[in-house]
Amino acid sequence: MVGLAWLDLPEDIDEGYLKEIGETARHLRAISEVVVVVGIGGSYLGAKAVIDALSHHFSQLKINGQAPTVLYAGHNICSDYHADLLEIVNEREYSVVVISKSGTTTEPAIAFRMLKQNLEERYGKSGAKDRIIAITDPKSGALRKMAENEGYKTFAIPADVGGRYSVLTAVGLLPIAIAGFDIGQLVKGAKAMKEISENSTNIHENVVLMYATARNALYRSGKKIEILVNYHPRLQYFAEWWKQLYGESEGKDKKGIFPASVGFTTDLHSMGQWIQDGERSIFETILSVKNTQKRIDIPYDGDNLDKMNYLVGKSLQEVNKQAELGTLLAHVEGGVPNLILEIPQINEFYLGQLIYFFEKACAISGYILEVNPFDQPGVEAYKNNMFALLGKEGYEKLAQELKSKL
Repeated sequence: MVGLAWLDLPEDIDEGYLKEIGETARHLRAISEVVVVVGIGGSYLGAKAVIDALSHHFSQLKINGQAPTVLYAGHNICSDYHADLLEIVNEREYSVVVISKSGTTTEPAIAFRMLKQNLEERYGKSGAKDRIIAITDPKSGALRKMAENEGYKTFAIPADVGGRYSVLTAVGLLPIAIAGFDIGQLVKGAKAMKEISENSTNIHENVVLMYATARNALYRSGKKIEILVNYHPRLQYFAEWWKQLYGESEGKDKKGIFPASVGFTTDLHSMGQWIQDGERSIFETILSVKNTQKRIDIPYDGDNLDKMNYLVGKSLQEVNKQAELGTLLAHVEGGVPNLILEIPQINEFYLGQLIYFFEKACAISGYILEVNPFDQPGVEAYKNNMFALLGKEGYEKLAQELKSKL
């Protein structure tokens, strides 16, 4: 049964586990220009969130030297996407990390079937075996059986850790290590936040409790939508991971705060009007970054036709921070409450802190709402309909009912 084992992951992860992941990552790095991570939901979002946050904006290879490019499959069923992916990998040496507890989830199962066939055609069964890593249930399931039959290297997803809480297992750690980042620091950050979150049960002294209770107080006052705001493009997929975490955990029994996200200042020119003057059903949580890794200053221009010389000598980070402050003041004045979460900079340690912070706050928030934050019964409805419409065995009666409605 999925439960609370993720709470102790930062302390339970030992050096041997990190070493095994590191060795596997080095093996794939040595034979691959591209590594395809196959998974959906929590099976890929956490890894992508961290990798994107730490990578060069325009080229992962630019910052990571010889690290392979990490691509993703199995998170959609778009034929164009997967055809383009096959085109890319067929031009490069590649490997696959397939992540699924069951091995039968439609999207990743289809993607892995295609990639497995492609690898076997290119490298033979033996060569393909060397290029496939399976992260799956420790004992049962279709992917576990396949991995044992084919001889794939495997890592286990703890049975009592749900997908959206699994970043600090091989599910997230292996792809992050393949991309060339320090998973040891990520785990240390999570461990540090675990200790912070356990220091006090006083809401005013415990940041995790403070966030969980504040957002629920706002919800009860009529603020039904939480918008996670960031001012750094690297954090776009961190927001996607956050949306899945809170959406699947809280959206039950006709309850739950709707999680949305924006990237400012970009989205101030698209969503800014609605946030400033639209329905007052929202609040914002700002994911603020105190320092950037690189500095660039605004130059002088003799003609000054754009009237920007008043900014000469200021760094882009300074301008960005003042935009953040100005926006906060405007939105609060416009009736949008703002919560602020600040990290010193974007690196493995502080991302590890944020991951654990949001996971624990999410669990607490779910209990405040009186829902189970660890299941997702609502996702089965669309799956059953899809299976019936596609003619899956055992769904004949439902198929007839659906066709009568179409």
